Amino acid sequence: MIAPNILESIIDSALAEDLSGGDLTTEATVSKDSRALARALAKSSMVVCGGDVFAAVMFRLDRGLRVERLVEDGTAVQPGTELWHVEGSTRSILMAERTALNFVQRLSGIATQAHRYQSAVPAGSKTRITDTRKTTPGLRALERYAVRCGGAFNHRNDLGSAVLIKDNHLEAAGGITEAVTRARLRAPHTCKVEVEVETLAMLDEALAVGADIIMLDNFAPAELAVACERAKGRALLEVSGGITLERVAELGRLGVDLVSVGALTHSVVAADISLNIERLG
Repeated sequence: MIAPNILESIIDSALAEDLSGGDLTTEATVSKDSRALARALAKSSMVVCGGDVFAAVMFRLDRGLRVERLVEDGTAVQPGTELWHVEGSTRSILMAERTALNFVQRLSGIATQAHRYQSAVPAGSKTRITDTRKTTPGLRALERYAVRCGGAFNHRNDLGSAVLIKDNHLEAAGGITEAVTRARLRAPHTCKVEVEVETLAMLDEALAVGADIIMLDNFAPAELAVACERAKGRALLEVSGGITLERVAELGRLGVDLVSVGALTHSVVAADISLNIERLG
């Protein structure tokens, strides 16, 4: 899941954003001793994600709240499905409501999108759909978890976790051969070296210098087929740039190893989840 210290820090920041001045409406209209049962409800088809986050938001505000999880993360549900119950102080539930929903709506939207993309890979294909570092600042750990809940995969987590030589690195280093050679000298033996290429000639140079993974950026369909043949057994191939859901099946049939999709996180539509309160007293 997500490291507790990271989750706690993210939640504290989000709650401070909403409650630094208190909750004027709740404090003015709801008595301190009021209790309620709140039901979180899916209002659209989705892959559910964020149960631990939902509960953590509630507990961070009020340890006395009781949270019941009805659906596990990674489950596909239909509209009308009850996801989580919260029981306890009405004031606490109302104060935590928007922050909790903001998290789970976004995470469930990402999980749903990831599921769509990975499900579009043809049966029997080895192709993996992966995310990118195009995540919401501060929320990467949560969003990458949501990608996994949807059945897709994670790319490198941060700049220190892998070597990925892109166009600006190539310009600064003086080309593919020089950049890959330098990377081999610096990177630990456990680290693969990936390089981004834009032409078949660049692909040939990357193969010749021994790149482990080659990212084909915005290749035309005909060029992709040639690239797959040339790289077979010599390097993993990743395709990026302008990836739509409609292209996934074609890429899977070509035998591409990885398809990186920034849209899994940077432009996803939030899932529709509501929280309905029933007064208990």
